[in-house]
Amino acid sequence: MSEIGLFPLDVVLLPGERVPLHIFEERYKELIAECLENSDEFGLLLAEETELRTIGTSASVIEVLNRYDDGRMDVVVEGRERFRVTRVADTRSYLMAEIQPFADNEAGADPELVAACMAALERVARAAGTDANAIEVRGDEVAWQVAAQVDFGTEFKQQLLEMQTENERLEQLAEALDEAATAIARQREIKERAAGNGKVDHLQ
Repeated sequence: MSEIGLFPLDVVLLPGERVPLHIFEERYKELIAECLENSDEFGLLLAEETELRTIGTSASVIEVLNRYDDGRMDVVVEGRERFRVTRVADTRSYLMAEIQPFADNEAGADPELVAACMAALERVARAAGTDANAIEVRGDEVAWQVAAQVDFGTEFKQQLLEMQTENERLEQLAEALDEAATAIARQREIKERAAGNGKVDHLQ
């Protein structure tokens, strides 16, 4: 069991995902400054109103984009490993937590599920009018890489974060991507019809 400083946010960070953060609260300016000085990681945890989730992701600051005179910072962070919070303490200006590793309970992925997920992602790209051939997924843990490319919202991403098999994540993603592709295609058809005659016919 180890201890880590927590950064609760209305954000879910997936392993390997990179996101920009604007650091402006005093307690988090202190946390990030210490992480930079000591090359430490911090824990990013989904916080919604009064609820703090127990499964989160450790994060490293990989780039400082801007530093301001008042200590604020614009940084880019990258998700590392998942963890489970076992105890939270307010011994510092920011929350500290005792954590345990939260890993998959089975290794590997079904190649057919990987292929289905990638095909669904390509359908979303084509429906959105982007270049499906530009999609790059490397190595293992395909689900994290795919989920980082489409905005599914925090709750869906948190559900993926809490799943403990790659196959389960791939199945959920493929289904969500298929729904997204259908919705995008429908919206494009509505816009095209509206642009063509000023009216939108009822679509079955």
